[in-house]
Amino acid sequence: MTTPAPAPLVSLDEAARTCRHWREEGLVVVLANGAFDMLHVGHVRYLAGARAEGDRLVVAVNTDASVRLAKGPDRPIVPEAERAELVSQLRMVDLVLLFDDRTVAPVLEALRPQVHAKGTDYTADTVPEREVVAAYGGRTAICGDPKDHSTTDAVAEILERFGNRE
Repeated sequence: MTTPAPAPLVSLDEAARTCRHWREEGLVVVLANGAFDMLHVGHVRYLAGARAEGDRLVVAVNTDASVRLAKGPDRPIVPEAERAELVSQLRMVDLVLLFDDRTVAPVLEALRPQVHAKGTDYTADTVPEREVVAAYGGRTAICGDPKDHSTTDAVAEILERFGNRE
């Protein structure tokens, strides 16, 4: 049995060219994004749900700097190159890129996926980039299981169980 090759890590320009090619072939392109710090089952279920929305899944992973801005100076725990590599190994992922902005809007504008997938910590009305997606004719989809898993909660659990050992 052969193992599928990992999804390539590409630049925004290369991702835009690839997505344009896929759309020209009639394929539905989905973009999911996130920090994916300490990859867990909630991340996998979100990405599986995102992939079910189309034919190709592109995942935009926040850079270390953008994670620090969003989650504080102690994050991320796992460096961006490793987070991107982990995501690239998931069989439902076709392409991975890093992004350094506060929101994924510039990536959406460049790639123009037909679907922008967000996790269940959002509703269709609370996704910050929903208007960007609607402006070019795309749609927003909420994917994954209920928000019962998070890196923040996992870190708290680890600290509670093991943090005070000397």
